[in-house]
Amino acid sequence: MKSHVFETQSLTRQALNYGITITEQHVQSFNIYLEELWAWNQRKNLIGLSVPRKIITELLLDSLIPAPFLPTQGKLLDVGSGAGFPALPLKIYIPNLKVHLLEPNQKKVSFLKQVIRLLKLSGIEVIKSRLEAEEPKLKAEAYDLITTRAFTNLSQTISWSSPLLKPGSRLVCFLGPQGQEDLKKLEPELINQAIKIDKVLAYLLPGKAQKRHTVIFIKTINQ
Repeated sequence: MKSHVFETQSLTRQALNYGITITEQHVQSFNIYLEELWAWNQRKNLIGLSVPRKIITELLLDSLIPAPFLPTQGKLLDVGSGAGFPALPLKIYIPNLKVHLLEPNQKKVSFLKQVIRLLKLSGIEVIKSRLEAEEPKLKAEAYDLITTRAFTNLSQTISWSSPLLKPGSRLVCFLGPQGQEDLKKLEPELINQAIKIDKVLAYLLPGKAQKRHTVIFIKTINQ
């Protein structure tokens, strides 16, 4: 499918600067995803960004930043999936992940299901609910990876996510420019939830003046 709005070929070059190798097949899938997002966003207002270049860098590329440090298989839970960032780009890039997209908003759930159909993705399911409502079921899954992007405050995210993770599993939080400040307040909650910081990824996206911070946490013991 040829992209009419998005020129994602430059994404391949940009991604290499972050240690991410994007194939032509990835580019084709990203094009389908972004074109569908663009069409829906005209009617449903799924995302706040309206400039294709910014959608590519600030949503798509940003979602892929932690990819080199993540497992290539296992179960991923994405909390508050919205229009699919970061979990859909990560699923496209790491296809062997089994993915659960947790999203309460019906129009966003419908969009996510449509993209999954268009891309013919397998091993991915949309759950229309909130984390607190699904916690008993999700805890039984024992996830290898949880991702969240601007879901709630960081301390609350960690306390909700920790019981759903197995020892050695990872929690990935996209914190934006304020990431270092958020982490300074976090030590008591990390100790309480048996979670430690594994990696802090500080990086500049193309065209941005402020560094973003994506943090990978690791669960240490069962609770």
